[in-house]
Amino acid sequence: MATLDQDLADLVDEFDLLGDWEERYRYIIELGRDLAPLTDLERRDANKVRGCASQVWLVTEAQSDGTLKFRGDSDAHIVRGLIAVLLRLVSGRSATEILAFDAQAAFRLLGLASHLSAQRSNGLASMVERIRRDATALEN
Repeated sequence: MATLDQDLADLVDEFDLLGDWEERYRYIIELGRDLAPLTDLERRDANKVRGCASQVWLVTEAQSDGTLKFRGDSDAHIVRGLIAVLLRLVSGRSATEILAFDAQAAFRLLGLASHLSAQRSNGLASMVERIRRDATALEN
């Protein structure tokens, strides 16, 4: 498996190949379409991410090798794509890797920090906080 830094560099390269932000938004939405859907049972309140304007659910599964696998979904296309970007970076990582990851710096590097509305930025921060909380619980 590639390191988190390698996966981030790959994403940066992919974004750089796209011209303007309209193309990048389309790409983000396309990434979201590739997410496996959650079941109705997984769309329960316990998996809901608070602080998001859209409906967002994250499912965290601890793996036998000590890594965390994340799956997510949203009722909004762009948010679903943002989930896909985030999960591409953190899913399959150890709690230690996840907690050491500076998501805000990654979003700045990808250009997301300056091209998302305040609501979407806050929602993304809420998703990151939820992932960090789950990683902290596993690490302890």
